[in-house]
Amino acid sequence: MTITQLEYVVAVATYKSFVAAAEKCFVTQPTLSMQIHKLEEELNVKLFDRNKHPINTTEIGEELVQQAKVILAESAKIQEIIQNRTGQIIGNFRVGVIPTLAPYIIPQLLENHASNHPNLKLIVSEAQTNGIIQKLKDDELDCAIVSTPLDETSIKEYPLFYETLIAYFGKQEKALNKKTVLPEDIDLKKIWMLNEGNCLRNQVINLCSDHIDKLQDARPYKYETSNVETLKKMVDKNGGVAILPEFATFDFSEEQFERLRYFDGQEPVREISVITNNHFVRMSVLQTLMDEILQIVPEKMRVQKKNRKVLRIQTSKL
Repeated sequence: MTITQLEYVVAVATYKSFVAAAEKCFVTQPTLSMQIHKLEEELNVKLFDRNKHPINTTEIGEELVQQAKVILAESAKIQEIIQNRTGQIIGNFRVGVIPTLAPYIIPQLLENHASNHPNLKLIVSEAQTNGIIQKLKDDELDCAIVSTPLDETSIKEYPLFYETLIAYFGKQEKALNKKTVLPEDIDLKKIWMLNEGNCLRNQVINLCSDHIDKLQDARPYKYETSNVETLKKMVDKNGGVAILPEFATFDFSEEQFERLRYFDGQEPVREISVITNNHFVRMSVLQTLMDEILQIVPEKMRVQKKNRKVLRIQTSKL
């Protein structure tokens, strides 16, 4: 039994396909199949039911897959020990990030990282939170940068900073007559929202939960997007209001800045964390990444203050 064979077994169990598993492991399908067949002969068990499509793991195969994940995690600790002792940060590191945060931190993060750790290759991909969680569970990502808290027992969260949510109004909106606003000042008939499945959308709904039953679009069209920048432009061209994360406002013109309104009372914020699965071991690399992210974040965001309210992602109203 070898580490490589266990990696192949876990890959097939994850992707339910020998072809897909071979692609992810960067080997040919015959090579992967042969190694798994050798392992089955050595153990005298069948790990997969090859007659079903997609391929199913047998009962004993499922037990072996779970143990293989533990063994692979423990084997990864060897590299972690070496890197801790030598101070070397090397290899590949796969990072997921939600789209509402990526444009504002990833470009600077990659620039800083390339200068500080040229021997560690960051492989960054954008995805919504649900997709990121599944990829972490399937070991397709090492970590991710998302909004928390999450109700996931298989995920570890490392909070980094707190990003304020701010109301951005069109030029003719009455709320601009106020210095600060309340959730009830948000006209839900004229609000621009991200599409379903986006955690920021759910947080906005959470913020306005007391009057969310009034969410009726009075416009002669409906438009939803996954891009925060599009929300800003829809407000500029078509009026209405959007609730934006603070990073999205840092490049505003003076005229745009004058149409921002902070919320009165408890300031609504989203908690941003780095997350991993429970068997993640490359802590030295993770700490390096978190330190580099915090260098980008304004100091005021790094501390959770008493007058801030962390908006949860899930909601029962929509």
